[in-house]
Amino acid sequence: MSRVRMAVIGVGALGRHHARILSELPEVQLVAVVDSHAERGQEVAEKCRTRWVSNYRHLLDRVDAVSIVVPTFAHLSVAGDFLRAGVPVLVEKPLAGHLGDAQQIAQLARQMGTLLQVGHVERFNPAMVAAKPHIEAPRYIRAERVSPYAFRSTDIGVVHDLMIHDIDLVHWLAGTSDVVHVEAMGVSVMGEHEDIAQARLHFANGCIADITANRVHPTASRKIEAYGLRGTVHIDMHARTVWRMSPSLELLQGESPLAKSREPGANIEQLKKDVFTKYLHPENLAVGEGDALTAELKQFVRCVQTGRQPLVGGEEGVAAMKTADMVLQSLQSHQWNGVPHGPVGPLPWQPKPQLRVAA
Repeated sequence: MSRVRMAVIGVGALGRHHARILSELPEVQLVAVVDSHAERGQEVAEKCRTRWVSNYRHLLDRVDAVSIVVPTFAHLSVAGDFLRAGVPVLVEKPLAGHLGDAQQIAQLARQMGTLLQVGHVERFNPAMVAAKPHIEAPRYIRAERVSPYAFRSTDIGVVHDLMIHDIDLVHWLAGTSDVVHVEAMGVSVMGEHEDIAQARLHFANGCIADITANRVHPTASRKIEAYGLRGTVHIDMHARTVWRMSPSLELLQGESPLAKSREPGANIEQLKKDVFTKYLHPENLAVGEGDALTAELKQFVRCVQTGRQPLVGGEEGVAAMKTADMVLQSLQSHQWNGVPHGPVGPLPWQPKPQLRVAA
């Protein structure tokens, strides 16, 4: 099978990693990197043993596939040009800056019959890969994603920057993209977009998910907990650890330990010891090695070669955007002491202005 001729469009903080990984894949020929900043583009091109191109349109008929890592507002125009040219596209998350743009990208991919993959990379996180088979029909999911301020993706708020990752993951884990109700609030800290957001999603199948996103936090953390009939699963995507606790057959089918505790002469101390041995089984799951972005790019290349559909296609990308849109609408309608949130929410810790009294 011949090598896939690829280019990376946009080689900033994340795009340069796309270029590095693709340049090392034996099944890929990285023919070019594209960036509007000449010095940066030339630097990445030299490191990746390829060439720098200033205008991506020069590559429309010279590549078999592209990875698009430009600012979110440009996703529609750049991805649209390649899709119209019949070139398979991997677009970094979020699919677009607005739901309408995301729907246009996905519709164009369907019309052209061209492969579209969305860069929701956390689905490829080794911890998530290890945990997913043990999560079945969850009743409740809790997700938290916090990080220090990175001074990137400043054209979008934390909902599209960070929370979108977990929105996609809870859709995947819940087994549905049908969100029937959202409650959300958020505040801005550094600029005109929200930097902290909290959302509760109600799914049509009854699952509820609480999601926290904060990009002005002193430390970095990415965790998900899922609660279902098969027990609970705790995933630390940052530390790459997975812990689960499942009910035993004794608990599911035998006499309830609570009923035993009410019997005359019950040995309560023994029952306490039995909770995590006889009735509940805690277990650390094995987590594989590997890099999530590398796994994501490898899957994209395989899909280009085989014509298979990716794990996260246009439909999944649009579903995440729809829910993000619902979160933002709820966030905007939230009121602080009867005052609508507005485009920039008031900071709850912001001191009230002091009134001066004339002498």
